[in-house]
Amino acid sequence: MALIIPKHYQQRLLPETTEVAIKTIKDSFQKKLSAALHLRRVTAPLFVLAGTGVNDDLNGTEHPVAFTIDAMGGKRAEVVHSLAKWKRIKLGAYGIAPGYGIYTDMNAIRTFEDLDNMHSLYVDQWDWEKVIRESERNLDTLKDTVRNIYRAIKETEQEVYEQFPHITPRLPKEITFVHSEDMQKQMPELTPQEREKEYAKKYGAIFVIGIGATLADGKPHDGRAPDYDDWVTETDAQHRGLNGDIIVWDDVLDIPFELSSMGIRVSPESLRRQLEICGCTERKNLTFHKALLDGKLPFSIGGGIGQSRLCMYLLQKAHIGEVQASIWPEQQVEICKQHGILLM
Repeated sequence: MALIIPKHYQQRLLPETTEVAIKTIKDSFQKKLSAALHLRRVTAPLFVLAGTGVNDDLNGTEHPVAFTIDAMGGKRAEVVHSLAKWKRIKLGAYGIAPGYGIYTDMNAIRTFEDLDNMHSLYVDQWDWEKVIRESERNLDTLKDTVRNIYRAIKETEQEVYEQFPHITPRLPKEITFVHSEDMQKQMPELTPQEREKEYAKKYGAIFVIGIGATLADGKPHDGRAPDYDDWVTETDAQHRGLNGDIIVWDDVLDIPFELSSMGIRVSPESLRRQLEICGCTERKNLTFHKALLDGKLPFSIGGGIGQSRLCMYLLQKAHIGEVQASIWPEQQVEICKQHGILLM
């Protein structure tokens, strides 16, 4: 995505007031999320040991920031991409009962990101994970969870409006569910990104189900690592995957705006199948994967919700750098400044 400069852009809030609004959003949303999904906050690591399989592989091609630890004989550590697997380990370690879970502040460095309106080297999100029963590994559970998260976003949007009445709400009353396979069948001539744009613009807020599995055209809607979300369900082919993305329409930039990636996590059976599909069965011997295959980890559902992205969307900003301190190319900073977009 190239840098987008909206025509006639005006900041809704000055930088100092924006800082106050950011805190309001973060404090409010995490309380609503915690209450809606029965989560409690835990402390999370910034880095994990390499070679354990604990770090999130994202699409399976991105390289993490890494360093050696002198005090541990030169062992290698990696800055987390997300805490998708770490959270599941913690659910088991804490013995959390079905229906309850954890959330945390996740901070990551992704050096491979293209730097534009929505992408930064610094990633901050609420990472959450909840224990479910095996019988709840289905589409109904996924949709109910999405609706609860969306309701928390909507309520936070309303609070922003009550504090800053000139920032009027944009989200529709309900979120619309659509399967990536159905989108591909209806618009085979378009790319997945173009399909998301058409649907998000039409409905305002969508949840795209089925990220990672190969579609009828031989390509996945988007990449997903094989060892956290369940994108090839082994028990009910009609479900066609149990993960997805929450995407809203942003009329400031006129683009689809992803707020969250989430899903029901792999069972031992779906982990084996997805590792085989992706040609990486050697991961079975890694610490995380072995524990899962041996039945030592609970069934769960989880995901991540972008903190800066949520603030950017709710405050109707044109660049993520307006709500987040990071590093940007000098030329990008100058171009934004010329158009009234002030980066932190």
